[in-house]
Amino acid sequence: MLVSLLFLLWGVANNMNDTLLAAFKRIMSMSDLQTSLVQFSFYGAYFCFALPAAIFISRHTYKAGILLGLAFYAAGCMLFYPAAATASYGFFLFAIYVMAGGCAILETTANPYILSMGPAATATRRLNIAQTLNPLGAICGILASRHFILSELNAADAAERGNMDTQALAAIQSHELFSISRTYMLIGGLLLALFIVIALTRMPVDKGSAHSGIAGSFRRLAHNKRWSYGVIAQFFYVGAQTGVWSFTIRLVMSELGMNESDSSLIFLYSIIAFTGFRFIFTWLMGYVSPAILLAVSSITAIICTACVILCDGTAAIIALVAISGCMSLMFPTIYGIALDGISGDDAKIAASGLIMAILGGALITPVQAAVSDAAGISLSFIVPLACFIIITIYITGIIRKNNATR
Repeated sequence: MLVSLLFLLWGVANNMNDTLLAAFKRIMSMSDLQTSLVQFSFYGAYFCFALPAAIFISRHTYKAGILLGLAFYAAGCMLFYPAAATASYGFFLFAIYVMAGGCAILETTANPYILSMGPAATATRRLNIAQTLNPLGAICGILASRHFILSELNAADAAERGNMDTQALAAIQSHELFSISRTYMLIGGLLLALFIVIALTRMPVDKGSAHSGIAGSFRRLAHNKRWSYGVIAQFFYVGAQTGVWSFTIRLVMSELGMNESDSSLIFLYSIIAFTGFRFIFTWLMGYVSPAILLAVSSITAIICTACVILCDGTAAIIALVAISGCMSLMFPTIYGIALDGISGDDAKIAASGLIMAILGGALITPVQAAVSDAAGISLSFIVPLACFIIITIYITGIIRKNNATR
């Protein structure tokens, strides 16, 4: 249960992060490309921390990896206070990087830990069950952001702020930035409490296998096309998810004329759809293969994303919410399919590769932001559309291979 709780915790960070883009755009009068540095810092940390985390848990235990991840996560949350005190966007990005480093360690540790806790035949379904807590964390994160951050934003837009005197603007920004820091510091306190509970709790120890070295693991994995192509698919999935959710509030503001706080309700509806369909897909996996479900969801996501681009107003927003329902099973299912047949220390290194693929959120989001600045927020969704096409190509290849080996 404690391990499953970790899935909720990084869901909080991921989706509060999405609302920070809208917050910083308002507070510091930034472009979409500038605010996308929030996601670059967050998901860039995943790339940097995942492999060291895998090496760490290979040499120690999964429990040690969990404690290390919680320590980094909490430290990053606490760094939001000096970031607000200095009113430095760069400091905020550093705090986000440290916090995300902790999330990366937790994901690198918890995902293979869950897969190791039972028979291989049900590993993907088991991971999907544990991942159901992730969107619940996302809902908690969005509600916290809406009530403690977005609701505290001053209504003045970039033009109005540009006409303010320095002292008045600084006072407004200080209030807004400290509303962010207080929220994250509260989360940091909760993480420290959980750190103590887990440190005092006995947890199952993975038996592992004879350690053959990182180089040996990478050589074997390089010849495993299911895994290597899975890393590519995961890269584009995370890029799609991050882009869709990062610009949900912006799209709603553009299409329906709402402010940030009211637009966050649509984001909340998206996460509720994500949560509900996660349970539905997990139940369906008892009857339909995960690969078939992933193919259906990715094709449907392509259709919904095209509707976001081509439609206006309410129709576009309905399609936007539907995308989240389609995405609900993608991450854990790609993860489980890519790791199928991999065990021992190879599984730990392979898991780190799939977590490093979260770099897609850092690199693809700025591309979508640049398209948004140049051609408009609606057309920017052509970027996640391309990502869903790549996922569809991957999973149809897996299905063909599975049919050929029967």
